[in-house]
Amino acid sequence: MNNALKFLTRINLKTIRFNFKYFPFKTAIKFPVLISNNVFLHRMQGRVILNGPIRTALVQIGFGRIGISDFKRSRAVWEVYGDVVFNGRAFIMHGCKLNVSEGAQLIFGDDFNMSTECAIVAAKKIEIGNHSGISWESLVMDTDFHHIADETGVVFNHPKEIIIGDNVWVGCRCTILKGAVIPNGSIVAANSMVTKGLTGEKSIFGGNPLRVLKSGISWWY
Repeated sequence: MNNALKFLTRINLKTIRFNFKYFPFKTAIKFPVLISNNVFLHRMQGRVILNGPIRTALVQIGFGRIGISDFKRSRAVWEVYGDVVFNGRAFIMHGCKLNVSEGAQLIFGDDFNMSTECAIVAAKKIEIGNHSGISWESLVMDTDFHHIADETGVVFNHPKEIIIGDNVWVGCRCTILKGAVIPNGSIVAANSMVTKGLTGEKSIFGGNPLRVLKSGISWWY
């Protein structure tokens, strides 16, 4: 009952607008996505796809508190033109920015958690597996935004998809760029940059240049 009352207090006008924009009535009335008042719904285009059983507060955006952030003044941003897919529960904290271009896909696995002040920019495809999380002030981006051409005028820096596996933890202030692949069960150490496919499941990756710091690890929330 306490959880039900807590969820009811979060059904504000932004939550109502979001759910009835993206879902048919029978789904929207369950309010599977809760939107905080601190979320700026900049562009609500494209599609939001929910896979699996539908329930209230399956996805929560803009909630949660940690001591290093100003919850009252920090604002999350939803700027979506493409597809956002939730394959289960997702908790995206305050101050996070989601930008999905037209024709692009952003896919979240089940039991996904993202801490405060993170940004995800999808121009092609970003896929995150089950039971994975991203810590505060991290950036995941599959594009350079600006075109770069060689001396013949041919553009060579096209977007490349990013794959983050199951049970992956991305530490705080990490940068995950186009073409990155992070294996299942891995940890990316704080302040690391990933620009390519990594090999070796259940490993800690870190350092500059990025390398395996330890293998055969396990972790949990």
